[in-house]
Amino acid sequence: MPNPKRRFSHQRTAKRRTNYKTTMPEIQENKQVGGESHVLRFNATPDGYYKGRKLPGFKSD
Repeated sequence: MPNPKRRFSHQRTAKRRTNYKTTMPEIQENKQVGGESHVLRFNATPDGYYKGRKLPGFKSD
């Protein structure tokens, strides 16, 4: 397997890393009655609903 002859400079490494960006998580309103007012997208609500349906096997307290 090929290996580099010299190590990359700090400047070269920093140039590559400038394109790393973080994004804010997307939040949407919870459509279920009661419970949390907002929920993370593509995640189940704390009371066990996802896309308006109750998840099977979810244990409610």
